[in-house]
Amino acid sequence: MEQTEKKVIVSLKDIFLRYDGEVILNHINLDIREKEFVTILGPSGCGKTTTLRIIGGFVEPESGDIIFDGKRINGLPPHKRNVNTVFQKYSLFPHLNVYDNVAFGLKLKKLPKDEIKRKVMKMLAIVDLKGYEKRSVAKLSGGQQQRVAIARALVCDPDIILLDEPLGALDLKLRKSMQLELKEIQQQTKKTFIYVTHDQEEALTMSDRVVVMNNGVIEQIGTPEDIYNEPVNAFVADFIGEANILNGTMIDDCRVRILGKELECVDKGFGKNAPVDVVIRPEDVIITKPEDGQLVGVVENVTFRGVHYEMSVRVGKCEILAQSTRSAETGSTVGLRVIPFNIQIMNKLLPIESNTIETTVTYADESERYFEFELEDETVTVRDKYIPQGSRVRIHLPFDALSITGSGDGDLKDVYIESVVYKGEHNEIILESDTRKWLMLSDTDEQVATYVPLWFDFKKASFEVIASPDQKEGET
Repeated sequence: MEQTEKKVIVSLKDIFLRYDGEVILNHINLDIREKEFVTILGPSGCGKTTTLRIIGGFVEPESGDIIFDGKRINGLPPHKRNVNTVFQKYSLFPHLNVYDNVAFGLKLKKLPKDEIKRKVMKMLAIVDLKGYEKRSVAKLSGGQQQRVAIARALVCDPDIILLDEPLGALDLKLRKSMQLELKEIQQQTKKTFIYVTHDQEEALTMSDRVVVMNNGVIEQIGTPEDIYNEPVNAFVADFIGEANILNGTMIDDCRVRILGKELECVDKGFGKNAPVDVVIRPEDVIITKPEDGQLVGVVENVTFRGVHYEMSVRVGKCEILAQSTRSAETGSTVGLRVIPFNIQIMNKLLPIESNTIETTVTYADESERYFEFELEDETVTVRDKYIPQGSRVRIHLPFDALSITGSGDGDLKDVYIESVVYKGEHNEIILESDTRKWLMLSDTDEQVATYVPLWFDFKKASFEVIASPDQKEGET
């Protein structure tokens, strides 16, 4: 209840930005409240750092409004916004000692020396660097340099601190301790922290709220508990922690079919026989005797993780991850059970049955048995298939008829990988070309936010002639 009563300090309203013709931020909306720790989380290329830079005034949106404390601040330069930024590389002044680094902004404001000293010493105490005033920053550890950068950002008393992956250069142990220190500093200073990271653990550890971004849009906003326990789609579930994400069919309210078995769940409103994504966290999978399981599988791998065992169980062709304080032998047959409350149902990221192309044959050769059509300014050739020139044709490509490996430029040269989600048997990959989205299956783990050539295997396709050359579409 307290969370909703806090004053909104900055709002992004319908922010849109393109760079070299590519959409970076696609009409995002975000309210950030005073005194909260908000983490913007997402994979590389999702737009999270650009969002931070727009708040800081380093980047101007193509359209949309930035509202700060009720006033529109589009076009206001960074030094006139009551915001300070902590960068991943800290940007400390190597020729200045700790005291002078922290005091730098106050000296620019020409404050009295006594006031500068009081503010700097207070801030060094907050970040646990009292006694380091005369130390060269070059002789500090990574964590100490991090705290100097935070002190320098805080000492000028900004309303908002922006932190752009500031722990990325630290080793794992130091990063974990700094996560707790950052949260403690934020609570002690009562400042609004907006933190950017691709590290899920950082987001869950420190944040009051998490903003999950992908492909220039905000997928979900919520508390760490909400994001983890109630992801809105397969991308969020896959990106936040370990998850079993399976293809399922919603038989009816509270009944779902996965891996050939009907299970009880608590979700409603998806309709009858609707294709859905099913999310089950590994810690919610209960290992049982085979006869007591809703599903039965063979244990393929067991790894001891300190507080629990992580087991990979093969159910048919599908891999299920389970976590348990009790181990099972590799090669043994076990049962798997999940209580209805822990089975989460969500809509498909891209609800299509196949990749459908509707086009006109631009050239055909009956003797050589091939035809061509135009797709997004590319000429695509279909071999071992003759359809007369001028025909209107509908081509259905199953998901396994698409690939992004092969020599040459591909049927489409530059297609953007929007998301990669492992479904137990393979990765489901959503790709975006100039005019549409595509869904493909792959056994390899591709990198999101990259451009790749896309190939079509027309031997797996089905063809439907919907109008002959001398016939208008729809005529019989």
